[in-house]
Amino acid sequence: MTTDHHNAGYERLFGTDTLSFGVGFPLTDSRESKPSVGEEMKLAAHAEQVGFDGLWARDVPLYWPRFGDAGQTFDPWTWLSHVAAHTTDIALGTASIVLSLRHPLHVAKNAASLDHLSDGRLVLGVASGDRDPEFSAFDVDADERGERFRESVDLLRTVWRGEFPESESTWGTLDGSLDLVPKPTTGTVPLLPTGYARQSTEWIADHGDGWFFYHLPMNTLESYLDEWRTKAGEKPYAMAVRTELADDPKAEPEPLHLGYRAGSEWFVDYFRSLDEMGVDHVLVSTPGVDPKTELTRFAEEVVEQVR
Repeated sequence: MTTDHHNAGYERLFGTDTLSFGVGFPLTDSRESKPSVGEEMKLAAHAEQVGFDGLWARDVPLYWPRFGDAGQTFDPWTWLSHVAAHTTDIALGTASIVLSLRHPLHVAKNAASLDHLSDGRLVLGVASGDRDPEFSAFDVDADERGERFRESVDLLRTVWRGEFPESESTWGTLDGSLDLVPKPTTGTVPLLPTGYARQSTEWIADHGDGWFFYHLPMNTLESYLDEWRTKAGEKPYAMAVRTELADDPKAEPEPLHLGYRAGSEWFVDYFRSLDEMGVDHVLVSTPGVDPKTELTRFAEEVVEQVR
């Protein structure tokens, strides 16, 4: 889809009528222990070189072994700042910042700072949180996460767009004597609510700059997209899908949790179908013993063919 909005990262992901592709950290697929920073940076630069449009970092405030995923281990603000220094123009995304557990003034400062340090490449996926033990650890009532999410989004927009703003919420009071600096490079950092974030589709359409969702069966996805276009017009729709590329390019799909294992020919047809349905960006995975080779294979055998 064509946009006239926001920063360089948002334009990289959504600025054309062609489906764009991103990949998520850790690129070495080390999900429970700290990945090699040097190797991750080399792979990030390689992903950019072979044609991926976005690099996405998780926000996992505290590791919960039962969930089995520590993201890229490092804090997403620090991590993406380091990634920005090792890449040039690929979009940098969060998937997704847990707004209900982070004070929005800290989020606003961190996001605007990273937006500047990356030359406007930050796209902010935001979520209400889904790891129950974290809420007790932060002394947050999990039943209030939806309200906290809404108030956080409102406060982010307020301090990014206004000078010496006034605001009253459960997060605190701004009386007009304080200002947030720096401001984002283009007036606001793009916000993509993730999942429903305990909100209605109407609220997400009104307050988000797009919608980030998870893999869905094709019939279900079609109904979601129809509803989204009715309520949000041309605002973009992004989705995450787990992908494992089989050695045989003609291999038929095998269902995985939130995705598929299949040959490249099937994936090309699948992503072309998503493009025709109106999906604007996909966050894929490239697991394998040799991550650099897998990134290259996916870029050459799938991404280039879809485009």
